[in-house]
Amino acid sequence: MWPFVSLTRRTILARSAAATLAAAAPALGGTARAETTADDRALHLDQVIDRAIAARRIVGSVVVVMQDGEIVYRRAAGHADREADRPMREDAMFRLASLSKPIVSVAAMALVERGRLDPQDPVQKWLPDFRPQTADGKVPALTIHHLLTHTAGLSYGFLQPADGPYQRAGISDALDRSDITLDEEIRRIAAAPLLYEPGTRWGYSLATDVLGAVIAKAAGEPLPDAVRRLVTAPLAMRDTAFLVDDGARLAVPYLDGKPEPSRMQDPQPVPFRGAGIIHVSPSRAFDRASFPSGGAGLVSTAGDYARLAEALRLGGAPVLKASTVHQITTSQIGDLTPTGLPAWGFGYGALVLKDSALAKSPQATGTWTFNCAYGQSFFVDPVERLTVIAFTNTGLEGGFGAFPIEIRDAVYGRSG
Repeated sequence: MWPFVSLTRRTILARSAAATLAAAAPALGGTARAETTADDRALHLDQVIDRAIAARRIVGSVVVVMQDGEIVYRRAAGHADREADRPMREDAMFRLASLSKPIVSVAAMALVERGRLDPQDPVQKWLPDFRPQTADGKVPALTIHHLLTHTAGLSYGFLQPADGPYQRAGISDALDRSDITLDEEIRRIAAAPLLYEPGTRWGYSLATDVLGAVIAKAAGEPLPDAVRRLVTAPLAMRDTAFLVDDGARLAVPYLDGKPEPSRMQDPQPVPFRGAGIIHVSPSRAFDRASFPSGGAGLVSTAGDYARLAEALRLGGAPVLKASTVHQITTSQIGDLTPTGLPAWGFGYGALVLKDSALAKSPQATGTWTFNCAYGQSFFVDPVERLTVIAFTNTGLEGGFGAFPIEIRDAVYGRSG
């Protein structure tokens, strides 16, 4: 079991310890300062969360901070369902959207370790009919490496014009409800043109959905079964799955708005930072007819996600070897950079910080992270031995707004 302690008791204990150690400061020297710093971190985090809720920027959140394998902060705040006055719980479940990608990428790398996949394998080895063309009609070599790193030349529909090729092909961004199969989704993606020659650029895309189809073929079982067998079961991530049977613990999703976030409708158009419109259907989490999306389909809890992140930080056991984790958490794209993020690279499933100074971030170089449109984010700082999970039920603020930055700064002792 993770050493979860209620925030109230932990905060009281931390403050009591800090006061006791402060009185003994002449004898203990730096120890008193360390305890006071830990207490200050908790106060800064409380302030960030309370301000965001009071300002009606987010509706609810669960934040978990671990250092050296111990939970040093854990808090549920706000509402899981504002209209029903249902408070947020520490074990609340959230729709992960793009935070599904690191989990599915770990499943792929588990198959690499078993000799079932190789990053240099052509995608056609597993999906023989997946032969998308570039604009000039060429069918380029497209590998598992390209899928893992989002350098495959694929895209998302919301990143294209309203009459773009993905819309014309009927491709789902995998956040809406869809009655097509995964095989049909892959067929439609293959029919659309590639944006660029694989390996020449980085572009956020449905690559992890294609990777999910590859995993299913290589594992010889449906994607949900493969992810459960390779990742979530070994890590005891009992609340992580592609479908939810009981919605009692599932947080209601909200959308940024004034004077407060609005309850997401079904379907719900979500404007994405000027890039386009994401079509979201929260009911997809209950819909057995919708295909399992490797890039956006999982549901989980902050506690479950902490299990995954900490397992990787500590070397990958019992899921992966340390050498494989290194491939996930170090940049694999050479001199390429993710769009708009010159200080970052991309590993086999996560953004990786290459230059802390350029990013103007307190995080150490080598930090890896991800965030999503439903309002969640996480990061792991291997130098400071930190794992930070910040889940909200408010998009886009909780994933791409000021909130995750404020949480990050509070963790490192910066107060706003």
